[in-house]
Amino acid sequence: MQNTRIIFVRHAQAKYGEDDRIRTLTEAGLKSREVVVETLKDFHIDRFLSSPYKRSMDTIQTAADYFGMKIETDERFRERKAGTWDDDWLAKRWADFTCAEEGGECLASVQLRNVEALKEVLAKHEGETVVIGTHGTALSMILNYYDSSFGIDDFLRIVGWMPYIVELTFDGDKLIGKRELAHVATKVD
Repeated sequence: MQNTRIIFVRHAQAKYGEDDRIRTLTEAGLKSREVVVETLKDFHIDRFLSSPYKRSMDTIQTAADYFGMKIETDERFRERKAGTWDDDWLAKRWADFTCAEEGGECLASVQLRNVEALKEVLAKHEGETVVIGTHGTALSMILNYYDSSFGIDDFLRIVGWMPYIVELTFDGDKLIGKRELAHVATKVD
């Protein structure tokens, strides 16, 4: 059986707002979708999946249109539910994946649901190339699951990359390769 390729596309720069699910892309974010198309155009893509959040879907929509495909969504690929924001919580969450701020979701929960969704994709679409629109924390938890050395410093390295495109290659559900394909460095406020 052929290896399965999962190409994760962390969303492009989005506007900040009250409802995290419907945040739209900034002008720069809209323009950077072309990087996604340029990166993917020479691949044979079998399907597009995404978090149901607007910014993730909008980031890969131009590429899905290029390939003449629809985007399927899976709620499990959504971003971490954030609670009250305090810079100290970032380090606390990464030191203890079961820790979360009031009203927030712990990293263990994010990792569990994202990896569960990914393993289902790997089982159903073995040998295919699947593009998945995702988020920074969600993707980081997947990367950490397959490589426990991926930690807070790695997360901070990619936090301003919007979009960030990384290819993971699997033999069954075993990760056998990781390749960073592209990113757009974006100023994070």
